[in-house]
Amino acid sequence: MSHEKSFLVTGDPYSNAQYPAGLDPVSPPAYGQTPYPVTAPYPNTAPYPVAGPYPVAGPYPAPPMVQPPYPSGPYNQSGYPASPYPNQPYPSSPYGQNPYPSEQSDFGSPIHSATYHEDGPPSYCDNQDFPISHWDDKNIRRAFIRKVFLVLTAQLLVTFAFVSVFTFVDGVKLYVRHNVWTYYLSYAVFFCSLITLSCCGEFRRRHPWNLVALAILTLSLSYMVGMIASFYDTDAVIMALGITSAVCFTVVLFSLQTKYDFTSCMGVLMVCLIVLLIFSILCIFIRNKIMDIVYASLGALLFTCFLAVDTQMILGNKQLSLSPEEYVFAALNLYTDIINIFLYILAIIGKAKD
Repeated sequence: MSHEKSFLVTGDPYSNAQYPAGLDPVSPPAYGQTPYPVTAPYPNTAPYPVAGPYPVAGPYPAPPMVQPPYPSGPYNQSGYPASPYPNQPYPSSPYGQNPYPSEQSDFGSPIHSATYHEDGPPSYCDNQDFPISHWDDKNIRRAFIRKVFLVLTAQLLVTFAFVSVFTFVDGVKLYVRHNVWTYYLSYAVFFCSLITLSCCGEFRRRHPWNLVALAILTLSLSYMVGMIASFYDTDAVIMALGITSAVCFTVVLFSLQTKYDFTSCMGVLMVCLIVLLIFSILCIFIRNKIMDIVYASLGALLFTCFLAVDTQMILGNKQLSLSPEEYVFAALNLYTDIINIFLYILAIIGKAKD
């Protein structure tokens, strides 16, 4: 291996050392390729052609198509109106596609029909658990209150007519005094109708049978009140009517506008009612004028409190309230409260005049 090529194999740095004397370097063998001339000028190559204007590309041939080609050029379509659209379908586009779906409700679709049984949330319009508006509750409550007081007014007018006939007509007064059995008959009819309306909730909400039962109760109780009034003087009856009207009107107005909740005292009033019943049994066996006046005074006071409670129960904004369907039951409560107040006040005035 020559010295010139040894550095390529060994990696040693190349040194330009002189060959020893008497030894000439071996010239490399000649290759079959002619060496390039060193100084001779290279031949001039032909210049590249100057870039001239290229020809304008013609339209490409249209391939055979089944459908007609789209029109070229800008489409003459008008701009869409600004959203939101006032419950109207979107304008149709110039293409052949269907218009955008409308934002209107699809309540007529099969999903809202009564025969649709797929799983999923119920629609808003078909779901009875969601009220449409809250102010309807106030309107329903006001209509309920008006209905209750209209029925109560009719009942009181009937009772007032019976009391007037039994008080001012002497023939009727003498007849009922000599036929006491009519009182017990009317009391039996009253008790049966009272139990029916108080205990049968479905019956007292069924129109028109609830009004029929209430009418029977009103007639029987009116006959009883008129017969009781026939045993008192006319002046005592008129005074009792006036005092009862003033007391009831004042209590009802106070109960409607006060913020105090009388319905929270219902338990206490029921206990007082039981005590009053026991006291009335004692008055049957112990005949005393003072005890009778005390008993009548306590009864009038207790049923005045019941009148305040029953009045607030129809308002709907207290601890206890009645459903708007219970207008017959509400009118019955107010009617019996007023009748009891009248009878107790009449007993007080009658005992005081004896």
